[in-house]
Amino acid sequence: MHSGARLGLQSVEQAITGRRSVRSFRPDPVPRDLVERMLEQAARAPSGANMQPWKVHVVMGAALQALTSKMAAHYAGSDKEPEAEYDYYPPAWREPYLARRREVGFALYAALGIQRADRIAMRRQQGRNYTFFGAPVGLIFAIDRDLERGSLLDIGMFMQNLMVLAVANGLGTCPQASLSYYHALIRGELRMSDTEMVLCGLAMGWPDSAAPENVFATTRVPVADFAKFHESNEPWSE
Repeated sequence: MHSGARLGLQSVEQAITGRRSVRSFRPDPVPRDLVERMLEQAARAPSGANMQPWKVHVVMGAALQALTSKMAAHYAGSDKEPEAEYDYYPPAWREPYLARRREVGFALYAALGIQRADRIAMRRQQGRNYTFFGAPVGLIFAIDRDLERGSLLDIGMFMQNLMVLAVANGLGTCPQASLSYYHALIRGELRMSDTEMVLCGLAMGWPDSAAPENVFATTRVPVADFAKFHESNEPWSE
């Protein structure tokens, strides 16, 4: 490989490995032109037949305040979440996914000093999703309902681009599938078409480095646990 092709590789690796879900932000505004530039760059993500199926609603300022106030009020006024747009998680958890889910949940609550039996505090923390964790920018990702699952792969790659770009610009993000529970409210508040499915949200802003929930790091299983290398044409066996 030509040496010039590796310029900036370390920065790319640092941006990818440095990305984490940020759940507390400083109130400082994020310039709109920076958000627009990152969206433009993120849109270089691949997509089948170059369909570019992603739709993004960027919510800031008074519009963000109005949306979060309504979502938070609905959440506080009911002990049951509305029905989500789609099933993000499996109907029945099994291993190894159940253990991974519990690990990250316990780690987050431990960082916040929330005891496992304290359901009230857990619910209060969950409710912070609906204020985008105090971030100055909230993004809602949507897709046309008549598209197929392949387009979800495309949007995932687009979102990853955006989250890595945010890290490279000193910002933090938190992807939020939980916002799909309030799809009807979001659709009405943002005047979205009924043909658009609300997939998830993304909190974006300047991370609060002093917040304990931003300090703990999630684990990743080793490559050997999820990847198989096929280097021979001989029959493979366990």
